[in-house]
Amino acid sequence: MIQVVLPAHLRTLARVNGTVELEIAGPVTQRSVLDALEAQYPMLRGTIRDHVTQQRRPFIRFFACEEDLSHESPDVPLSDAVASGAEPFLIVGAMAGG
Repeated sequence: MIQVVLPAHLRTLARVNGTVELEIAGPVTQRSVLDALEAQYPMLRGTIRDHVTQQRRPFIRFFACEEDLSHESPDVPLSDAVASGAEPFLIVGAMAGG
């Protein structure tokens, strides 16, 4: 099981508390995690990635194993720690301001 941590506003939208657990068939990549997340929680479609381009939305970041994966290719396999569920895949709402 993959562990996914969502920011508070997306947990509220998905009506979940705490960490989301997903079963991923095949290679564990950002794309496969987000595909599974959107399949299990359709109300999240379009909130993390654009409907058409599938590009990450501005002000959304992805982290795993203390690394920022936001600019990595969505098809690069995630670490074994994430794939095994030992470490979570974090979806973080970025902050901006002056």
